[in-house]
Amino acid sequence: MNTDRHIDIMGIVNITDDSYFAQSRCAGIGQAMERTGRMIDEGATIIDIGACSTRPGSVSVSMEEEWRRLENVLVPLRQAYPDVRLSIDTFRSEIVSRSYDRIGEFVVNDISAGEDDPLMLPLVGRLGLRYVAMHKRGTPQTMQSLTDYDDVTGSVLAYFNEFSQKAAQNGIKDWVLDPGFGFAKTIKQNYQLLNGLSRLKAIGSPILVGVSRKSMIYRLLNITPEESLPATQVLHMKALQQGADILRVHDVAETARTISLYRLLK
Repeated sequence: MNTDRHIDIMGIVNITDDSYFAQSRCAGIGQAMERTGRMIDEGATIIDIGACSTRPGSVSVSMEEEWRRLENVLVPLRQAYPDVRLSIDTFRSEIVSRSYDRIGEFVVNDISAGEDDPLMLPLVGRLGLRYVAMHKRGTPQTMQSLTDYDDVTGSVLAYFNEFSQKAAQNGIKDWVLDPGFGFAKTIKQNYQLLNGLSRLKAIGSPILVGVSRKSMIYRLLNITPEESLPATQVLHMKALQQGADILRVHDVAETARTISLYRLLK
């Protein structure tokens, strides 16, 4: 394993009122600016902004409501932190188009890998944006009933082999693979997927891992999301050992320390 590879920390900023970890919620521009600044100081290299919760069981807000929330923070964040990479967590091409008109280049973080909006992949290819494609099945309301896999890691691998062809067909040259921990997977399947993560390196794309404070931790251990920081770092260490290139996290300082220890131990 190449321990000199670049590892990004993607800090989560939620402009929502119902994300599963309450401390990630930002009610407005003031809180979003404060959280972003702190995360950058702690070592975040990407800031992921989400204005529509997509956790399992959630109900999506309208496109106009998602845009209303985003519109208030995008330009101030870009002006305040011109050198940090911004990522927008959305499955809607119209949000991507409007955001690009306001701030120019950013990373598109799409939980549906283009499946929820047929205009998404052509738009991303046309704009030349970096794209995060995540594996899931169904919708946030139905995904937890769609967990019938013979081999969850093999299914995810096959999914991204197919997606790589879609990306090429749409002119997307720079895309990141997100296995979708917690999305249409049982708790056991999440750990099988994490344990087999290195198999996904065969695709050739960078791998993003988002396990921070998720239910695969707190439900398994019978704790709350607020109590799950130590266990999150255990899984981050495993993800790094398996070849993760980007960790999407709520807690940047602790993740930076985990990466330092990973490098030292290797």
